[in-house]
Amino acid sequence: MSASEPYIVRRFAASDADSFFDAVRDSIDELAYWLPWCKPDYSIREARAWMEFASEAWESGREYPLGVFEAASGKVVGGTGVNHINKDYRTGNIGYWVSSRYTGKGIARFAACKSAVLGFEELGLTRLEIVVLTHNKASARVAEALGARFECEARNRLYFQGRPHNAFVYSLVPEDCRKH
Repeated sequence: MSASEPYIVRRFAASDADSFFDAVRDSIDELAYWLPWCKPDYSIREARAWMEFASEAWESGREYPLGVFEAASGKVVGGTGVNHINKDYRTGNIGYWVSSRYTGKGIARFAACKSAVLGFEELGLTRLEIVVLTHNKASARVAEALGARFECEARNRLYFQGRPHNAFVYSLVPEDCRKH
């Protein structure tokens, strides 16, 4: 990371719970639609539980949640990470979200890129997918800006708001990240 980068991507720490809670609460109207864990009554207790889960997930190697932080203030502005890991096939998934007041600044692409570096360089994965609901245009733009290759529209690929939905599947392989 260069000194001029305004954002940092790193593991969450227990001390990030309050800032995480603030970022979620500031964005509840937008996030609640897309993310099932984000609901109107999201509480500080749930934010603290997420910090515990994130730590345990890293320790177990189950998944690798990351926080996205404003470099100057240390405030949480979003999240990313590598999950749905299949160690046998060396594959995983990248997800990302950005607090509403920080959208449109390239932060999701920056964060997803850091997750890809983690997946390929540290975890030794050979394929990462970004799976996007077909009507989530913003997330699809992030995948495309990252250089992910559109592969297909997969039928019933995601379960969303109580029913199956089609999703666009994008992929990254290590060579894709070397291009950026």
